[in-house]
This record gives sequence, structure tokens and C-alpha cells, in this order.
Amino acid sequence: MIYTALSARRMFRVICSRRTASNLGVLLPLMFGLVAGAQTTNEIVAGPLFSKFNLTLEPGQRTEAAGPLYYNERQEEIHTWGIPPLMAFSERPAIQAKELEFIYPVLTYNRYGGQYRFQFCQLFSFAGGETMQEKQRGRFTIFPIYFQQRTSNPKDNYTAFVPFYGHLRHRLFHDDIRFVMFPAYSKSLKGGVVTWTYLYPFFHIRRGNGVRGWQVFPFINHETKRVTTTTNLFHEVETVGGSRKLVLMWPFFFNQHTGLGTTNQAWQQAFIPAYSLMRSPEEDSTTVLWPFFSHINNKQKGYHEWDAPWPLVEFARGPGKHTSRVWPFYSHAYNTNLEDDFYLWPVWKYNRVHADPLDRRRKRILFFLYSDTTEKNTHTGKFNERIDMWPLFSHYRDFNGNTRLQILAPLDPLFPGQPKIQREYAPAWSIWRSEHNAQTGASSQSLLWNLYRRDVRPHSSRLSFLFGLFQLRRDAHGRQLRLFYFPLTIRRVDARRRGDLTLKRGRD
Repeated sequence: MIYTALSARRMFRVICSRRTASNLGVLLPLMFGLVAGAQTTNEIVAGPLFSKFNLTLEPGQRTEAAGPLYYNERQEEIHTWGIPPLMAFSERPAIQAKELEFIYPVLTYNRYGGQYRFQFCQLFSFAGGETMQEKQRGRFTIFPIYFQQRTSNPKDNYTAFVPFYGHLRHRLFHDDIRFVMFPAYSKSLKGGVVTWTYLYPFFHIRRGNGVRGWQVFPFINHETKRVTTTTNLFHEVETVGGSRKLVLMWPFFFNQHTGLGTTNQAWQQAFIPAYSLMRSPEEDSTTVLWPFFSHINNKQKGYHEWDAPWPLVEFARGPGKHTSRVWPFYSHAYNTNLEDDFYLWPVWKYNRVHADPLDRRRKRILFFLYSDTTEKNTHTGKFNERIDMWPLFSHYRDFNGNTRLQILAPLDPLFPGQPKIQREYAPAWSIWRSEHNAQTGASSQSLLWNLYRRDVRPHSSRLSFLFGLFQLRRDAHGRQLRLFYFPLTIRRVDARRRGDLTLKRGRD
């Protein structure tokens, strides 16, 4: 298994190398036999076969070949190339970061500085590299059967072969786990509390950090915790409340006291489905015939709430919360920072979050069929907006006023802002792309992977159609027309010298 992991690492080093991207950029144009040798500029547009052009929204250049099947994009800080929809690779040399996706999310490889991670279907993975605490750390996992870690600190080494025998550290949301013939026996550590479990989840004993408890599931669970103290990030000593808990015939009856030794001691008791109670200085709640009829008096936030049952029917009134909901017909809920509305859920849905300087609003129709999300900086007045109509288009406007429109978009509305989707899959189905740079005034449009392409700059423009058979360029010297790759130059001459237009045929 270790040999397989090392072989995979060597393979991905080759794929992620700059030489691989450069070779593809040279070989693909040759494979398609392009005839574009008469160009004097570093921009070539020969339709879906091969196109090389400057970016619109940021400094850089992009090369595309074989329609949507290959691209190579270089910006000031990032280099990206891909073979959609198979794979994509992105590199940021300044911060030593690399990302590779192969049929994402089936296989991914990420590297940041000396740290790396490779995974296949989240079942097979290896990760490692130098950390702030260790010179070297390496992990190898075949989930959920085999776990291995080797570090420069021997006490952090572990090996686990489920279900026979194993030891894990800082995995599966625990600080330490040891087991033999799981679920027959296991011992775990979390937050200073040690739990011995026999025939998981039926029998366990807990000790540590003020906790003492035991369980015979589902018949009885008894646990107590004494009042303890802890030091926060500001080196201040804080009191951690104690608790007492008793559960009988789970989930039918429980009785517990929490927050003991603090100003917010709470008592909860439930005999399901007859009733459920909670009493504390901050909130009181009563439920009869759980979960059908409930009343909540939130004294801290200042509101009363009635549920029958929650979350289907809910009414709340008070400064801290105002809600009127009868699901799925309508809902109107808001407080000082949040708003949540719907009509005939999920036909129409509206959410708002307001916390200066952020004001975020989102409108949706039928989940992702239509979505309009706006984020505004209330201090500067600037905003960005994303509009998606699944699977037809995605339109995005950033805080600087730059815009981008993409048609089609079958996955983009489902994973908005996900760069891996944009790198690997979006080029395969983007039959129309339109971009506009609000700062420079530049814009571009592309149809069917540059079968038609138009680029506009403040003092020039360029149009190409049908693999470059028709090209029209305009700049400060005039206009130039190319038909079937033969140049026809149209120049405007000083009217005092010649009061007409001359048509001149020649070379660039």
C-alpha cells in the first residue's frame, strides 16, 4: 500500500509540473495543423481549433484548443491549465500552492508549501509535510479500514486496522482512540474526558475533567460533572458549569441540570411524547404531546413563541424575534439582523443577513432554478451580485463593477463560487461567454468556444468568425479586414490629401 502511494505521488508530480503544461500548449496547436503564421501579434484566434488572447477581467493571457478540451491560462499570480471535463491544474508559485482535480471530486491533489494531500473518493488518501510543530508528518488512510501516521515525534505515530486493533490520535473528532476487536472494546479521549466502551454503543464508563458517568444503552444513562475552570485565549480564568443527567429508556425519559455554579442554571425534563420542560433564567419552554404544542418564553432576547408543531406552524412575537409560519404555504420571520421568508415553499424563498458593513440578500425560485444573491458593503456602497438560472446561465458582478455571463451552467448554480467547478467543468459547456472590465473598459464575447469571438479595448477592437476565415481589426491606424486569411487593409486618410477611402491589399 505504501509503494502504491509513493507511485501515485510520483505520477502527480509529473502531471503538476510546468513542463507538462508547456508541452501540451505546444503540441495541441501542431496536432490540429493551424494556419496562422501571418500574425504579427501575440493574439491568434482561429476558432475552436486554436485561440490565444488576452484576458479581459485581469492581466494575463489564455490559450484554448480543440474546442472546450484544452486551455492554458496565465495571470500575474496564478497559472491554470485543464482538459475539461477530465482534469484541471492550478499553481500559485508565490505561495508554493498547487491544486489538481481529476473528475472532481473523485480525485484531488493539493499542495501548500511543504504540505500535501491526495485523496480518491475520500476513501483512499495520503497527506503529509512539515508543520509548525513537526519537521515531518505523513498520513495514509483507506477509509474506514486502515489508518496510519508517521511523524518526527514518535508519540504521535499510530496505526489502526479496523476492526481488529488500532490507535488513532486527533482523528474522528477525538484526541485519542484505542480499540481491540471493535465494537467489543474501545477507549477514547476527548476534551479531557476518557470513555471506556464495551460492545459499542451499549456499555460505557466515563471519567475525567470533573465528569463521572456510566451507561447501559438504551435502559439507563447517568452522568455528573462538577464545576471546573478554564483559561481562555485572553488568559482569563472562566467558570465551566457543572451538570447532572439521567436518561431512562432512551429517548422516552430524561432529566438533567446544566450550568450548575453559573448564573444560567437550567433544568430540563421530558417524558416523550407526553411533555417536555425547560426552565432557566434566560428561557422557559413547555411542550405538550411532543412535538405538537409548544410555548417558549425567551427572556434574554425578549420574545414569546408558539409552535404547533415546530417547524411546520410557528408564531413568535417580541423585539428579539417576529415569525409567522404555516409550512409550506407561507413564512415571514425577522429580527434585527436576519430575515427569512417563503411562499408555497420551495416556490419562492428570500433570505437576508444584515450586520454592518455586510448586507446580504438572496432570492430563490424552486431551490436553484432561479437564484439572485447580492452582497453590499453598507460603508462604501459597493456591491456584488450573482444571478443563476439553472441550467441556462450564470451572471456575476464583482465589487469593482466587472461582469461575466456564462451560458450554459448545469453545475455552477448548484456550487456557486466553487473554483474547482470553474476550472474543470465550466469550460466544457460554456457555449457563450461575455465579460466586461469596468475599470479598463475592455470587453469580450465568445460563442461556441471562439467560433465567433470579439474583443474590445479602449482604442482597439478585434472580431473573428468561422475559424478566423473572417477577421476584422480596428485600431488607431484604421481598420484591417482578413478574408480566408488574406489581408485587406482599410485605412482612413487625411481628407485634405485625399477625400476618399483607399483599399489596399498587402501584408501585415
